[in-house]
Amino acid sequence: MDLEAVEMAMRAAMHQAGAAALSQLLRCEPPSPDQREIPCPCSQRARYREMRSRRVLTAVGEVELLRPWYLCQQCHNGQFPTDVALDIEKTDLSPGVRRMLALVGSETSFDHGRQQIELLAGLEVTTKAVERTAESIGADIAAGEQTAVDRALQLHLPIIVGEAIPMLYIQMDGTGIPVVRKETEGRVGKVDGQPAHTREVKFGCVFTQTSWDEEGYAIRDPGSTTYTGGIETASQFGSRIYLEAWNRGWDRAEKKVVIGDGAEWIWNNADQHFPGAVQIVDLFHARQHLWEVARILHPGDMPRQKQWIQRHQPKLDGGNIEKLVRLLRGIKASTPAVADTIRIEAAYFENNAERMRYPEFRRQHLFVGSGVIEAGCKTVIGSRLKQSGMFWTVRGANAIIALRCCHLNNRIENYWETRRAA
Repeated sequence: MDLEAVEMAMRAAMHQAGAAALSQLLRCEPPSPDQREIPCPCSQRARYREMRSRRVLTAVGEVELLRPWYLCQQCHNGQFPTDVALDIEKTDLSPGVRRMLALVGSETSFDHGRQQIELLAGLEVTTKAVERTAESIGADIAAGEQTAVDRALQLHLPIIVGEAIPMLYIQMDGTGIPVVRKETEGRVGKVDGQPAHTREVKFGCVFTQTSWDEEGYAIRDPGSTTYTGGIETASQFGSRIYLEAWNRGWDRAEKKVVIGDGAEWIWNNADQHFPGAVQIVDLFHARQHLWEVARILHPGDMPRQKQWIQRHQPKLDGGNIEKLVRLLRGIKASTPAVADTIRIEAAYFENNAERMRYPEFRRQHLFVGSGVIEAGCKTVIGSRLKQSGMFWTVRGANAIIALRCCHLNNRIENYWETRRAA
């Protein structure tokens, strides 16, 4: 016996039976005489005209819905109150199917999502249906988040009561994603004379820490990380990450930490929205800047580069930034280009000196690396929005980012409950 063929045939038969039963359940009766008028948006009354049917794709297959149709004589606007009540107005997909399409659309390419739905749910949908559904629901989530951000800007924030949080971290970073040509008009690319091909997603995460290991290294609380991000200005993102931190209990945190690389927009947001927080430059990024000096001093000579790093990296790791800056400014450059690079790197370390007191941070059992947000950029953004052949609109990318963050933050159930309540 071919068990796979039998079980798939059985599933199809059960879907057919379920669809037939659901069709019967969705056959509405004509309204009673006292229910044959309903309010119309034009402030007049719409009257019942007739019963009309339509097809809807549900989790058990396509079903037929029979429901009353009302028409307003004043504005000639037709209404189907049943469609509104069932959340299928202006769509041929049931809420259950739309939820499935949103899930696969947030996880993989839209065409692969279509294939998954066909294999796993036995439903045939188009690639475009997966795309439109995922982006529509993501855009709805993003709109709700923006409403919450706007309230936060007006200081209309709820007071969230709960236990004190020992340590709460915010990490921020940026990562580019490929976009369609119209989204980069007038933008300068990374290569001189070349147009831009990407847009930057400003991305952030919030997590907590309550313990450290035997050697004193910080341990992130399992399951405590939440994400937020979008293609937007640094100012807009600052309000977004501020709201996320507030929702995670920023006001109840006993120790507050912001970690990022040396990007100016990160520290501007930290100063504006998180005053008083400990600011830490990711140690790995700081080391990369030191390697940049080594490479320009000894181009193409890896042994001498490593030797230079071994001599001077202890100054960085030991938090002795002033000594490191003096060293860099005392280097006699061979060319103006080398001098310019050394000047820039020296300014980088000098401007971030207080954010590079790594021994002090370690004594407090704090993280000194931005590995959490680096991993988030890869898993949340890169794995979905930077696949081969993908080019996004800003609207579409922001919708998928919002949808993915909602799923990963375990808030998708709250979103669907809110939809039902609305």
